[in-house]
Amino acid sequence: MSTKERNRNKSLSTGFYRKMFANEKIIECVPNFSEGSDQKIIDAISNAIAETNGCSLLDVDNGPSANRTVYTFVGSPEAVVEGALRASREAFKLIDLSQQHGEHPRIGSLDVCPFIPVRGATMDDCVKCSEEFADKLSKELNIPVYLYGASAKKPDRTLLANIRAGEYEGLQAKLKDPEWKPDYGPAAFVERWGATVTGARKYLIAFNVNLISTKEQAHRIALMVREQGRKDRPHSLKKLQGIGWYLQENNLAQVSMNILDYEVTSLHTVFEEVKKCADGLKLPVVGSQIVGLIPLQAVLSAAEYYMKTEQLFVLDEDQKVSLVINRLGLNSLGPFNPKEKIIEFMLKDESNPLLDLKLSSFIESVGSRTAVPGGGSVAALCASLGVGLFKMVGLLTYGKKQFDEVDPIMRRLIPQLHEKILELKKYIDADSAAFNKYMAALKMPESSEKEKESKEKAKEESLANAIGVPMNLARIISEVWPLLQELSLYGNVNCLSDLQTGIRMLEAATWGANYNIKINLKNITDTDKQTKILEEIDGYQKLAEQETIKILSLMENK
Repeated sequence: MSTKERNRNKSLSTGFYRKMFANEKIIECVPNFSEGSDQKIIDAISNAIAETNGCSLLDVDNGPSANRTVYTFVGSPEAVVEGALRASREAFKLIDLSQQHGEHPRIGSLDVCPFIPVRGATMDDCVKCSEEFADKLSKELNIPVYLYGASAKKPDRTLLANIRAGEYEGLQAKLKDPEWKPDYGPAAFVERWGATVTGARKYLIAFNVNLISTKEQAHRIALMVREQGRKDRPHSLKKLQGIGWYLQENNLAQVSMNILDYEVTSLHTVFEEVKKCADGLKLPVVGSQIVGLIPLQAVLSAAEYYMKTEQLFVLDEDQKVSLVINRLGLNSLGPFNPKEKIIEFMLKDESNPLLDLKLSSFIESVGSRTAVPGGGSVAALCASLGVGLFKMVGLLTYGKKQFDEVDPIMRRLIPQLHEKILELKKYIDADSAAFNKYMAALKMPESSEKEKESKEKAKEESLANAIGVPMNLARIISEVWPLLQELSLYGNVNCLSDLQTGIRMLEAATWGANYNIKINLKNITDTDKQTKILEEIDGYQKLAEQETIKILSLMENK
């Protein structure tokens, strides 16, 4: 199957893999192979990964000028190691690095193969994957393999750039230096392959900014912005690597960068800094490019920056993503499809069976002969709908000429209500999950002392969760009252009944949380703990009753 055909079928396969990975450790593997032009080779490596049981190939991004293809796939720890090995076997047969040339620095046919924790997996899990992969790869292909990142055995091998220094052309001499003995495999130069670097790391964003300039000018900007810097401007942006190159196929240059930690140096910070440097050199920036996938939070952080800087009012997640695509020019070299470029969208959480039901199906589920969904889930739904009614009134107030004077208030309140709805919705499924977990603990065997201990521990943990879920629901509702009071004062007067309904639903939701907590309290043997829990939930209940009366009175007077 060609890359084009695979992309066409991606939307069908993704749903299958989302379900398959719902309850297991997920690790991402992003091997970079030194071939970006020969489609037969690119597809052969793609197929080797895609046909590995338990692996989902999410993205294949090749660059002819860089002569490099970045593959992104996910799976269990065992599956991603096997997928990387199968891809390497194909590459070993098809890529001859002695004949390969490209703009991108490289040390081997498989230049680098990082493992990244995605869901339910730790960095230690990824270190183990890299070590297993390095061991098996070096023995099977008889090639030198180095470890970097969190897997590095020596401090000077933590950075990929240090290992790659001298590149393929300088590798033969490097291998003769005892200081550069490989972590796995022989210290021998394999002409057609070179060496491979593998390791564990945090999520890296491969980000290129497009310029109408020369390669040298692009590289000059890379030296200005990257952490390594240059003599007259050291340490510009932390956790940023960069070089400049020219894309013949697009007739433009790029500042090609790796953002090693987007929580330290954000996507928008990099783009704006490159743009500032380009403006200083009178060079036009004509968009940017994400190579591979990107975490959603990195995109949303950029959206928040542009919203704040430009005083924009953008509410929905998809609108925020669209804003970033526009501001960074991510469509400049080809379409940026969020469903195929943002990793969370590729691996959408399948843990919301109730929330994702049609309304009629949810009602039927509540009315069926099963204990879940029960009062706790219904309380969470009521709370979500109650706040939703207030958000609706806010939106029916904002932007209307007769309410111009309260636009700043609505711009402040509506996003906060939106965030509270997102929080509250989670408890629809969380309550049912907590109940199921507690019932499962009760059914655990207890034929031995060890089993009894395990059962008691599971019961204790699940009971704490069964009480904690409705308590958190009540806590979130308690945080909403000041927002509702203000919106009741300034919201559209024509929506009075909607506000009144919303208030009563929130009061009912707090009662629901109260009842769900108290029914489980009888299983708590610690009386001091019982007292604290009662005091907290009764406090939320009293607050709900007081605020309901106060806000309803405000509405009636208005």
